[in-house]
Amino acid sequence: MRRITRTAAAAALLGLVAVILQFGPAASATSASCADAVTSAPTGPASVSATSTAYGKVLVVGSGAYAGCSLYLLTSDQLHSLTGAPFACSDNANALGAPCDSVLWPALLTEGAPIAGPGVNPTLLGTVTRSDLPGLPPVQQVTYHGQPLYRFIFDETPGETEGANLFDPVTSPTGTWYLVNPSRGRVAPGQAHLQLETAPVGGTGPDETVLAATMDNDFSLSQGSTFPVYTSSADSGHRSVCQAACAAVYWPPVLTSGRPEAGPGVDQHALGIIVRPDGTHQVTYHGKPLYLFYGDAYITGLPYGSARIDGAGLATPWGVFNTIPPLP
Repeated sequence: MRRITRTAAAAALLGLVAVILQFGPAASATSASCADAVTSAPTGPASVSATSTAYGKVLVVGSGAYAGCSLYLLTSDQLHSLTGAPFACSDNANALGAPCDSVLWPALLTEGAPIAGPGVNPTLLGTVTRSDLPGLPPVQQVTYHGQPLYRFIFDETPGETEGANLFDPVTSPTGTWYLVNPSRGRVAPGQAHLQLETAPVGGTGPDETVLAATMDNDFSLSQGSTFPVYTSSADSGHRSVCQAACAAVYWPPVLTSGRPEAGPGVDQHALGIIVRPDGTHQVTYHGKPLYLFYGDAYITGLPYGSARIDGAGLATPWGVFNTIPPLP
């Protein structure tokens, strides 16, 4: 997919959403795209397969019109199983004016038990009932290791992974979108990159230069946005106390597949990895686990603003979180 500048990104997104809402059903009747909105209930079982990407083996739609389209999970959807809260990606109103679960991140629906294709563990496939897709009766969404699966509006063709590692303030609450590793249903984040970022504290200043992680900036159509990373005073002995809702929403761990990479001004030898209880690999700095802060997520040019440092000094049940200054 062609990348465009950040200045034009917001306008392009809103224009695309408007087109999908107005013409989506007619367009999808002539040619299927991974970006198609969900406009009708499923008529048969969905199939899920695995394929190789730059992020390693990941889940894709296994057959039918959307065969090969990348599938994603949303970390903050975990609140549904943890607390019974609504799904984070739902039909709730948002700044983009389009339902999350049918347009922005179309849910993978199924009629009957989903089918495991090559490379997929059938014992991890399941379903969950969704009653919040606009214009549809209650339907079944495919899950993997208990996590609902979605396509992405900017994945136009099979093999595209535009939605990988999106730190998303549009969902309610904020969450991070990841591709899914088929072996155990863990996220497939790819290699983490750490660099320095200068951003205003609290969004208004003064500016500070801090250690940051490279992520995609949601819906901006450009890659490489950075977000401040934090350590917690409660963590010790290479152990993270931030679990469950803390990690799913408020302080997402900085995850990696393989050794994290240091950019200019960052000490490569200070970077390391711990294995979290769910088996994912979290990046550490001088042995301290690193986190993002959900309040720092933004969309350039839209009401969510721009880069900022909002989590520094916050006292929480999981410790006091602080940013990391550059090397002297």
